Amino acid sequence: MEKDKTQKIQMIYGYALCIVAVITFLICATSMVYSLMDLTDPINAYRTYGKDSPSLASFDNYKVDIMKSLDPEHGLTLDDVTLNSMYEAAKQDAISKVKHDAFRSIIVNGLLVIITILLFLFHWFWMKRLSRKSD
Repeated sequence: MEKDKTQKIQMIYGYALCIVAVITFLICATSMVYSLMDLTDPINAYRTYGKDSPSLASFDNYKVDIMKSLDPEHGLTLDDVTLNSMYEAAKQDAISKVKHDAFRSIIVNGLLVIITILLFLFHWFWMKRLSRKSD
């Protein structure tokens, strides 16, 4: 009787862990797909959440946003060469941030995928052995 109860608890634990491993695997795989998509087009994957951030969609958009943000009282004017160098620097910064975040996500989620596969397989085969013992 005690052995049956212990075995039942072990089976519940094993199946629960297998379900959690599958769910974690699916979440990590989805995140990896998003990160791989971000790597294919990092400038469009770049998101700014402040309304004051200039658009990096094109130089012209960037120029308009910068010109709107300049305070006319300071009398600061920027020529196209300066604006273009600012745009290129901002664009490269955005691209490097997206690439860094995407690679980090791929590595972390890749490790979690490997761990979940190992946990699933170990517990699945353990569950098979337990069910053979109970027969």
